[in-house]
Amino acid sequence: MNVEELRQLCIRKKGVTEEFPFDESTLVFKVMGKMFALVALERLPPQCNLKCDPEKAIELREAYDGEIIPGYHMSKKHWNTLMLESLPPELIQELLDHSYDLVVSGLTKKLQNELAALP
Repeated sequence: MNVEELRQLCIRKKGVTEEFPFDESTLVFKVMGKMFALVALERLPPQCNLKCDPEKAIELREAYDGEIIPGYHMSKKHWNTLMLESLPPELIQELLDHSYDLVVSGLTKKLQNELAALP
C-alpha cells in the first residue's frame, strides 16, 4: 500500500480531517480533533503510526517482526508503526479501522453524538 491509498482510506471515514500540525512532512489524520493516524511523508520505506490496544500491539509486533514496530516518536504502549509496502492491504485496513474505533470510543459522549449526527 502506498501513502495515497492509505490517505484515501482515512479521509473516507466519518468526521476525519487531515492536517500538518507538527511539520510539513508528517500528515496527521484526526477524528473529531483526536489523532488516529500519522504518516511520515518523507520516510522510506513508507510507514504510518496507528493507535492500538496495548495487548494487541505486542501480538502484532511479534507476528510481524520488523514490519510492525513500536510507534516511532509515539507512546510505545499505545501506538505501532507499520511498514506500508510490506504488509497486506487487508491488515492495514483492519488496523486503521481498529485505530479509528479506539479513538472514537475514547471521545466524550458529546463528541460521539456529534460524530454520529454527521452525514
